[in-house]
Parts: sequence; structure tokens; C-alpha cells
Amino acid sequence: MAPSEGPEGLDDLVTETRGGNDDYDHRSTLELVELMNDRDATVPGVVGEASSAIAEVIDAAVDRLKRGGRLIYAGAGSSGRIGLLDADECEATFSTDPGQVVALLAGAGLPPIEQEAAEDDAEAGRNAAAELHVSSEDVVIGVSASGRTPYTLAVLEASREAGALTACVVSAPESPLAAVAEHEVEVVTGPEFLAGSTRLKAGTAQKLVLNTISTVSMVRLGKTYGDLMVDVRASNEKLEARAHRIVSSATGASRDEVEKALAAAGGSAKVAIVSLLSGLDAAASRGRLDKSAGDIRSALGR
Repeated sequence: MAPSEGPEGLDDLVTETRGGNDDYDHRSTLELVELMNDRDATVPGVVGEASSAIAEVIDAAVDRLKRGGRLIYAGAGSSGRIGLLDADECEATFSTDPGQVVALLAGAGLPPIEQEAAEDDAEAGRNAAAELHVSSEDVVIGVSASGRTPYTLAVLEASREAGALTACVVSAPESPLAAVAEHEVEVVTGPEFLAGSTRLKAGTAQKLVLNTISTVSMVRLGKTYGDLMVDVRASNEKLEARAHRIVSSATGASRDEVEKALAAAGGSAKVAIVSLLSGLDAAASRGRLDKSAGDIRSALGR
């Protein structure tokens, strides 16, 4: 049965129920740590059960991303901050263009306690979608443990009206958010270690789902070569060393060959890999990558 309307409906949500433990203050620290770990260990299995739903979201999303659309997360509180983290990491990990993966967070820029209050502002959600100029090219994923957060619901409603592909990640069955979204990823993780603290199991499930959506989408977009992050930008010493290891692993070339290839490629691991494996110079290799939308295997004709 769907939760009832209004604040009183929160009592019906699985994300708000108790797990039946009222003796935490009598337990040792080690017992509490082990109990939390036992609870957390159930999350990957729940996410695994949603694999087909996650794959459907990715396949639908990649079609739009290939056409230049954006991946947009929307959420409030912990859910919104998890979306914000994933969006930030995409640019750092996969060198996505600024604005290609973004997050709408209720009360962004406000202190945390005010951000929590902002989750009830549906008008702000609609305004956020409008200000971002969400269109039919975009993919908008609402993230909400309860599946009923007014801000997130409003973003998804406005995005669907604009023709965007919509999806949601929720931890409660039969949610209002699922009724609006075209695709639902339901990961019901049950009562939390602390009743209602959805930054715990529900938050962990959200992080795993968003990790999967963004990572596999980037694989499909040619941002990787095997298990290598070939679109890394060598902006510091650590990343320079990583780029060298990536090119070396992908090609088996000597250290000197890798260094020369990277220098000729302006630090681009992708261009260096294509150059070393094809025997072409950097300019020709870059041209092949441009024609193959950045996919190394296509550029090499494999």
C-alpha cells in the first residue's frame, strides 16, 4: 500500500521504521560496530537485485548522452549530496565536459540545516529545472530514499514535461517519484541502524547505484579502454603517473616510448594509446578518435 499523503504518511514508510533494537546504550562499542557492519552487508545484495532496472536506465541514458544530452541528478539532503558527489567525480575521473554531468541539490549553498528544510520547496525544484533549461536531450534522475521528497518530485515532473528522460532511485515501494519517472530503480534496504537515518543503508545503496549508472555509461561512451580510465587529465603528479601507467598497460610500450607518445599527444592518454598501437602520429591518431567519437577500439578498427 502506498504511503498516505501529508507528513503523517511518513509513519508508513519502510525507511522510517525501527529495526527493533533499543539496547544500543548497553552494548559495547565493538558490538555496535559489528552490528552496523552486518546491516550494511545486506545492501549490495539489494542493489544486485535491481541490476536489470539499472541496466535499462543506462541504455536509455546513453542514447541521449551520445547526442550531447546531460546526465542530471536531483535530490535533497543526503540523497542530493550523493548525487552532487557523483557528478563532481565524473568530471575528475572521466574528463567529462563541464556541465555534462550535473546535480540539482535542494538549498544548494545554504548551511546543512537549511538544506534539510529546503527539501519541502517544490517551487524551488521546478525553478531549478527551468534555470538549467532541461530539455528532451537530457536525462534526469531523482534520488530520494522515501520517494516522496517535494523538491525532487517537482524537478522530475518539470523535466518530464520538458521531454527529458526521467528515472528515480528510491528505497520505498510504490512511491510518488516512481509514478512520475519513466524508469524506477527500487532498492528497499529496510530499517536503518538508527530509525529514519537514510544516510546509512539507503544512502549506501544510492551511492552504489549512481556509481554504476555513471561508470557504465562512461564505458558505453568510450571513456575507458578495458578497465583503464583512458580519459584522465594529467593535472597533477599523481595523475601524470597514472596516465603513464595507463598507456603502458594498454600498449606494452617501453617507458621512453610512452613518454614520447604522451608528449606528442599533449598529455592525452587516448591519443598516445592509438598512436602507439596504430603506428600513426599524434595528429592522425587524434583525427581517428574524433571520427570514432573518442572510442579507442573503433579508432583502431577493432
